Amino acid sequence: MKYALVDYRINIVEKSSLESLGCKVLICPPYEKLYESVCGHPDMLVHLIDNKNILVHRDMPFHFVELLKSLNFNVLKSHSSILAKYPYDITLNALSLSNLFVHYLKYTDRTLLNKAKNKILVNVKQGYTKCSTAIVSERAIMTSDKGIANSLKSNDIDVLLLPPGDIELPGLDYGFIGGCCGKIDANTLAFYGDLSYYAYGKEVLSFLKKHEIQPVYLRNGRLIDRGSIIVPPTWVAL
Repeated sequence: MKYALVDYRINIVEKSSLESLGCKVLICPPYEKLYESVCGHPDMLVHLIDNKNILVHRDMPFHFVELLKSLNFNVLKSHSSILAKYPYDITLNALSLSNLFVHYLKYTDRTLLNKAKNKILVNVKQGYTKCSTAIVSERAIMTSDKGIANSLKSNDIDVLLLPPGDIELPGLDYGFIGGCCGKIDANTLAFYGDLSYYAYGKEVLSFLKKHEIQPVYLRNGRLIDRGSIIVPPTWVAL
């Protein structure tokens, strides 16, 4: 069984589409200390360590922690609480690849950083690192942040650098490429919306084709940032 952690504001069409792709949808509870636009974004509230271990913010509701445990996840809690004000809202919003851990390391939660100590640690000044980055494969990512792009290129990652904007995020000017999608299996990247409505859709499609990744659209319409779709990668041994 594949599990997909999603924002509680996922709509019925998007949820149905994920289920038709073989995912059991897990609704991430909102956290009232974060501002409305991102208060339910999974990439702000949890961090997937590997296909069995998941780190949640220490104030995660008991019922959700118990749900994860009932699904045989080993649930860890963050060292510190997430706070409303930047940079204390970014503590779990890191980018993890199999051998790289990328974040504004000064503000990474202590427990998460300890779990990443066996990886190459890459420091960037973009604290919303995972929001800003879409994982295409272990060797390819998409981002609109130049600092992330340059840091990953220097670590032999193929990067598609996209201009910012043209992704909806209600309450804010625009969202991020990492927050509107997520890998649901080794060869499939699911999007909240359709790339044909995205100003840079052709560039994204060309990059995905280069890396043999198939896009799927959870609904018709413009891309919307609901926080990264987090699916434990059961197709690889981590």
